[in-house]
Amino acid sequence: MNVTLLAIVGAAIIVGLASYAAYLLLQLKKQKQLQEQHQALAIEKRNANIYESVDVLCLAGIQGQCDLSEISIRVYCIMDYVQGDERVDFDIEYPAISELYHIVKDMPRGEARQEMDKKERMKQNLARQKAESRLNDAVIAELHTLKARVQPMNNQIAIQMV
Repeated sequence: MNVTLLAIVGAAIIVGLASYAAYLLLQLKKQKQLQEQHQALAIEKRNANIYESVDVLCLAGIQGQCDLSEISIRVYCIMDYVQGDERVDFDIEYPAISELYHIVKDMPRGEARQEMDKKERMKQNLARQKAESRLNDAVIAELHTLKARVQPMNNQIAIQMV
């Protein structure tokens, strides 16, 4: 009688622990799914902020409010931060912006540019202006394409914790 009673109590304890373990596994699975959803929403929100900035930059470039070389640097660099499936390979999809970026990316800007020798600064200005004038139409066309591409994706998402 003692052995049967101990076996029944032992079986009940094992069933109880197994049920609790199954419950914990289900909770862990739900938590992982929630974390994945939160991460996906955070990536989407971050990408939306990036697209909003790119939209403004494209508009500034199209309207001629900023040098195309400056626009190419800013757009190329900021689009590098896009995450997920919307990542853009600029070298393939936007070759003119990419070419202009690669020409001017190493040229000093701001105070570093002002500290340069005047002759060297003029030489770099000439190279930059030649590249801008040669690629002007292609870069503006690509800015129109990029603006049209990012505008539908520019949806701000309100993330709420569940």
